[in-house]
Order: sequence, then structure tokens, then C-alpha cells
Amino acid sequence: MTRKVMKTHHTTIMKGNYSMGATLGSTEIRELKIEIAGLRNELKRFIEHANLQHVDGILSDLKKNYADLFTKHQVDTAKVDLSSQMVNDCKMQSKCFELFMDFLQNTARHIKDGQVSDEIIQSYREQMKVMRKKGPYDKCDTCFSEVHRLFEKQVDLMQSLGIYTKTGENEEIIAEISDDTLVKDLLEPVANIQRFQILKALTVQTRTFSDISQLTGLRGGNLLFHIKKLTDSGMILQRHERGDYIITDKGFKTMSAISQLHKLLNSE
Repeated sequence: MTRKVMKTHHTTIMKGNYSMGATLGSTEIRELKIEIAGLRNELKRFIEHANLQHVDGILSDLKKNYADLFTKHQVDTAKVDLSSQMVNDCKMQSKCFELFMDFLQNTARHIKDGQVSDEIIQSYREQMKVMRKKGPYDKCDTCFSEVHRLFEKQVDLMQSLGIYTKTGENEEIIAEISDDTLVKDLLEPVANIQRFQILKALTVQTRTFSDISQLTGLRGGNLLFHIKKLTDSGMILQRHERGDYIITDKGFKTMSAISQLHKLLNSE
């Protein structure tokens, strides 16, 4: 009888201890889950910061080692495009060509600078307006339009390299955003799974053509088509001919914005 009571008492104690252990275990698990979630968020922020530093480092390297190459390319392109787009049957053609090239060479030299202010960029735009007012013919619009396009192309490159950042501008009203510009330069480049894969991969490190081909499963002309879409939109750059591809400041900011938007839309 005594043994039976003791056995029953022992069983009760064991059950109580087991129940208490189970309760403590579930509490600890919940706490661990909270800690893991916190660590995951910290790790994500660290990776994003590290990726941004990685991109900044690559852009800094590009500016230092390839600024002369970028500048020369812009000037050479300007010579060819101006020669073909300017009005030929104009007695001032040669004089204007020399004037325009001096202007574009002066603006292109800022690619070598570490930083270009918004005031400098705006001063060049004002300078173009003054030059246009001095143009005596209606057909001068053709030539000045080409000069404006080539200058803005230089500005786009400066933005891609992180040399120039617009400041002091009000936030755009959605209704005032250009449909063509938004779709062509922002939405279309990322609205393709292969191009999105390329951008994701480049946020981590630079990639060769072969790397990107293996990543996307695309070859030759098919892959070049998508790479050109991304380079034309200013999302990625190639270090030099046949060199690695890197993501630009615009490309990284675009991917970061998409990540934040995805998080916002999927949050409770």
C-alpha cells in the first residue's frame, strides 16, 4: 500500500515537472524566435549597408581609374553626333561646331571631378540658353537640340557614377511624371525576370559576361539585348570594353526602393 502511494506521488511529481518543463520550453522558444527575427533584421540591414559600401567603392574605383576614358568617350561621341546632326547648309556651321565642342569639352571635364554641384550643372544650362539667344536663325534649334541632348547625356553619366546628385528639388507630383520617361528608364528595365536577376546579382558583386550568361541561361545576342537595356537606362555600367559589369548608383537605389516597396506591400 505504501509503495503504491509513493509511486502515485512520484508519478504526479514527474507529470508536474514535465508540464513545467514544457511550459518553460515553449516560452524559451518564443523568446528565441523573437531574438532570431531581430538578428535577421540586423543582418539584413548590415548586408544592405555593406552592399551600398561595395557599390560606393566600385564607383570610386571607376571614377579614379577610368575617368579619362569616360571623358574621352563622351567627347569623341559628341564630335561624331554633332557632325551628323548639325545643319550642313549653314554658313556658320563650322564656327558653331567649334563653339559647341568647346562647350561640351568643358562640361565633360567634370566627369573627372569627385563631386559636381547642382549650381554648376544649372549654370551650364543657363549658358546654353544664352548661346541660343545669339543664334540668328530658326534652324539653329536643330543644332542646339543636339548640344542639349549630348550635355544631358554627360549629366546622366555623372549621376550614374555618383558624381552629381540633384538637390533642392520638390518631390514630383505623380500626375506630372513623364509616362514615357518613367516606363522607359525605370519600369521597363526591371520588368523582366532576366534583367531583374542581373540587377540582383550586381548588387552583391561585379559580374563578367560569362557569369551573367550562366546566371540567366541566356547566350550571345539574347543576353546582349538585355544588358543593353540596362546600360541604356543607366542601371549598370561596364568597367571598360570586355570588362566586368557593375551596378550604378541609380541601379542600386532602384533595387533598394523595390525591396522597400515589397516589404511595405507585404507587411501586416
